[in-house]
Formats: sequence, C-alpha cells, structure tokens
Amino acid sequence: MANAEKSAAIAEITEKFRESGAAVLTEYRGLTVAQLSQLRSSIREHATYAVLKNTLTERAAKEAGITAFDGHLQGPSAIAFITGDPVEAAKGLRDFAKAHPLLVIKAGVLDGKPLGPEDITKLADLESREVLLAKLAGAMKGSLTKAAYLFVAPLSQTARVVDALRQKLEEQGTATPAAAADEATTDVAEGGDES
Repeated sequence: MANAEKSAAIAEITEKFRESGAAVLTEYRGLTVAQLSQLRSSIREHATYAVLKNTLTERAAKEAGITAFDGHLQGPSAIAFITGDPVEAAKGLRDFAKAHPLLVIKAGVLDGKPLGPEDITKLADLESREVLLAKLAGAMKGSLTKAAYLFVAPLSQTARVVDALRQKLEEQGTATPAAAADEATTDVAEGGDES
C-alpha cells in the first residue's frame, strides 16, 4: 500500500471511530465469508462490521484518542463501529458469538471509555432502550399518581371534616331551638306568667 493510500485509509478509520458512539474489536479467525455476511446483516441496523488491517487500525485509534484496543490488535481483527443502539449491537455480537464460538470479542469502547469482553456481555444483558424508557415512563406515571393522591388527600380530608362540622352544627342548631321551645313550654305550664 502506498503512503497516500495508507494515510487515506487511516483517516477513514479515524473518522469511523469519531462518528461511532461505540466500537467492538473482534477476532474472526475460522469464520467463513457467509458467516461474516450473516453477522453483518444481523447488526446492520445498529453497526457496521469491517475487517481492517491491524497496523492501520492501531494508528487510527491513536489518532482518534482510543486506547481500549492497545495490545489487542493481533490476528485477524474486525471492528463493529456502532452508530445506533449499543445495547442492541452488543446483543447481536453476543448472540452470534454464542452460535459461532470462533468469533471472539476482545475489547470495546463506549463513549470514550474502554470495555473488556465481560463489560460488553453486561451491556448486551441490558434491556433495550425502548424497554428502559417504557419502564421509566411507568415509574414516573406511578410517582405522579402518588403525588396527585397526596395533594388531593388533604383537600378531601378537609372537605370531610368541614362536612362533619356542618352536620354537627346543623344537629346542634335544630336541637337548640327545640330545647328552647321545651323550656318555654314548661315555664308557661308552671304558671310562668306573673301578671
């Protein structure tokens, strides 16, 4: 490869690193072209899978400021540049690796932070973004319902207390004139008129 071609290839790989939110380095030794095509199509929605030269990838990673792949760029390597949902891409890689043990996940990077193979597995075990957002919305709705109940409860309690007081006053109000009428009748019956 001529120097101009190498420089262009390094610049292209560097740009892929910068455009991606995450990247996963794999070793594909022993996989067939058909199996690699199957892997590409399984993660196509969230990532692009590219077979790259190790020396060019190493230089591009350094230019992009990525150190997660240091010491891992040996043997036949390929990188999944993830531009979509990193959880779904990690699930696709993990599931493919389970079905085809020749695919080895070596390392990764997510938002500039290095990931080991176990971190990528943990990422794959997460629920999808949509499920997490739905759970968050459900939790927020539940919290809002509780908050609304807490705001309404004192008002309804106050309304019940006021209603109970009103009923008590009405009962006392009707009882007081009746008691006063009874007293007036007893005074008259006993000859309360002194004239």
